[in-house]
Amino acid sequence: MTLPSPDDRFVSTALYSVSEDAWHLELHRVDDAGALVLAVVPDEDPAQQPSVSFATRGRPSESFWDVPYEVMRWFMDQVDQQVRESRGWMGLRPELVAVVHRLREEHRGWILDEDLPGVLAELRATVPEAELPTVLEAAFGRTS
Repeated sequence: MTLPSPDDRFVSTALYSVSEDAWHLELHRVDDAGALVLAVVPDEDPAQQPSVSFATRGRPSESFWDVPYEVMRWFMDQVDQQVRESRGWMGLRPELVAVVHRLREEHRGWILDEDLPGVLAELRATVPEAELPTVLEAAFGRTS
């Protein structure tokens, strides 16, 4: 997905890297194919932290790129939103994070309707009933 920035000289792209289990958000100049800034937001492993990298190119005098403050702020707002959406569940209690992580690993983020009753029975043995919707939302994007 490509989004234009407030300054029409820049765009942002968001791609999912399956091999890294992470979102890649890139800030580009419209007239240049290379990314100026790359943000990586892991969404599967709570031990992996988001990171931001800046491109360097050519000779030292050519390795700096002017990015207006408002564009950088806009891009970092996008990164912040992606962190909240992808990693919000990682702010749950540690025991719930462990349950969600296991479910996401086991089911890869989705579950068939016919498998849900078995998973719910298993969860009810370890997760308080009031927190089941939160766990299901974090693991599968659904509350029932």
